[in-house]
Amino acid sequence: MKTTDITGMELKDTIGFMTSPDYRERFKAEYYQLVIRYRRLAAMLDAWDCGELDDFIPVCPRSTYSIQIKAMTDYIAVLEARAIMEGIEL
Repeated sequence: MKTTDITGMELKDTIGFMTSPDYRERFKAEYYQLVIRYRRLAAMLDAWDCGELDDFIPVCPRSTYSIQIKAMTDYIAVLEARAIMEGIEL
């Protein structure tokens, strides 16, 4: 299955997908938004683990963010499985 390179994509770049009348395009928006948020959270956690958080001071304990990133990983896997089953190219 061909996948779209979303390396430089930002949330605002998903608006066209999100507002489409085609559920497949809205599905892509959901997936792309989740991956973008996942990557940002993962980068923040990496910086935290390396002691390199600049001006941001997390309010929640690290374990809470670990639970969140695990849930996001599971959600991404479910969307990828659905995309295969439904023939949606991500």
